[in-house]
Amino acid sequence: MEGRGAADPSPGFGSVTVLLDTHFLIWLVLGLKRLAEFPWLDRHRPWGISPISFLEIEFLAETGRLSVSNPEFTRAVMEDPRFTVDDIPLATLIRHALGLTWTRDPFDRMLVAHSLARRAPLCTIDRNIRRHHRLVAAE
Repeated sequence: MEGRGAADPSPGFGSVTVLLDTHFLIWLVLGLKRLAEFPWLDRHRPWGISPISFLEIEFLAETGRLSVSNPEFTRAVMEDPRFTVDDIPLATLIRHALGLTWTRDPFDRMLVAHSLARRAPLCTIDRNIRRHHRLVAAE
């Protein structure tokens, strides 16, 4: 079973057509050339962002796997009109994440739960997510 319950409405999330995973968020903010592989991405603006991605970015920075400064990175995303940060209730994320037993990565689990709760496709290249999650963004 993938997640539980119906979509949870939230003010301001209705105009978002995809939720970005953390990698896409980083690539967009840093302007990485890897984005050239996804020319269709611009059609889905504004891009939905889960607050979980901000925590994952902080973990990556703390462990030396990413060179960004916080809170500057987070502030830049929150002020960028290309992004819509969806401040979904934590209890909603947990409720949807409980059934996602196919992953042990807590960030992947929470991002997929967010996608399920909003019924918004998740834009990801993660093979494990693409194999198990039914709402993956495509061209």
